[in-house]
Amino acid sequence: MAVELPEEFQTAISNAFTDGFPIMWTSAGADGQPSLAFFGTTQTYSGHEIAIWMRNTNRGFLRRIEENPQVAMMYRNAPARLTFQIHGEARRVDDPAVKKHVYEHAPEAEQKTDPDRLGTAVIVEITRVIQRGQVIMSRDGDTGPAD
Repeated sequence: MAVELPEEFQTAISNAFTDGFPIMWTSAGADGQPSLAFFGTTQTYSGHEIAIWMRNTNRGFLRRIEENPQVAMMYRNAPARLTFQIHGEARRVDDPAVKKHVYEHAPEAEQKTDPDRLGTAVIVEITRVIQRGQVIMSRDGDTGPAD
């Protein structure tokens, strides 16, 4: 069963960069060592997927998701009192149509950092959503206290 993000979350994610609330991502490779990064191109791709444009195809994030596709992101807008985590399974996507869509839906300021579109897309299938310490949605249907 796919997780369907509420419209409020989809809008928050897609506008995070321009609204000034960057999204933080974490990934861990085969060694288990977590790494944190902000990706200004984070956007909703569908109700159950998130996309990121990777302007540098040598990023450690891409290597880590090949070794371990489990990722998580956190959104926080303190003035609006909206905070949530999304966990998912990430994959690099080099399909030209997907890459075009993700690039063109990235904020203009981020597009300018890769004007020749040399990067690639990452699509994250959402597996669960956590808010206020509770799993509020999950692919397997489980909800309740977060681990």
